[in-house]
Amino acid sequence: MATRTASPTARRMEWTGNPEADALVAQDPLALLIGFCLDQQIPVEKAFLGPLEMVRRLGTLDARELAAIDPARFEAAFRERPAIHRFPASMAGRVQALCATIAGDYGNDASAIWTGVGEASELFARLRALPGFGDMKARIVLGVVAKHLSVRPHGWEKLAPDYPTLADVHTVAERERYQAGKRAHKAALRAEGDTGRG
Repeated sequence: MATRTASPTARRMEWTGNPEADALVAQDPLALLIGFCLDQQIPVEKAFLGPLEMVRRLGTLDARELAAIDPARFEAAFRERPAIHRFPASMAGRVQALCATIAGDYGNDASAIWTGVGEASELFARLRALPGFGDMKARIVLGVVAKHLSVRPHGWEKLAPDYPTLADVHTVAERERYQAGKRAHKAALRAEGDTGRG
């Protein structure tokens, strides 16, 4: 059985610079997963603003209701300026598929993905199977669930990334350090590539 321990920093996810969006992501498991679904090829802040924008534009953050919306209307909400994602059509489809999976496979409760899971490998498999989630994203979300939500199935330490991720970001200052580290890492990789070509 997963263990739950209290953490003074649990649920503090200052990831967007918008307190309302941050609170939504911290309190609503579906918002958290939608943010991660959107978190590719756009800044972290924009990705996790997405769920709040969906509420404003579509009127709900209920997985079953979102899955039932006409796909053209769903995509139009993503395209409305400012677009929720730089690839609004494909990401609208991916997010709606995620909502359909949660509605159909998890009783319309995103937290059911990790509630009561005893083994981290099972949680990883569940996350990996979600639309828009690859191996790396599944591992990062597993870390977030463990470190932010204090849901720690057996073996989670071995599957969670051993490098800084959003699982380690609670405050604005931590987010800024995390992003600076990512930029430095990418710059180092680019420099390495240039040296290799030389």
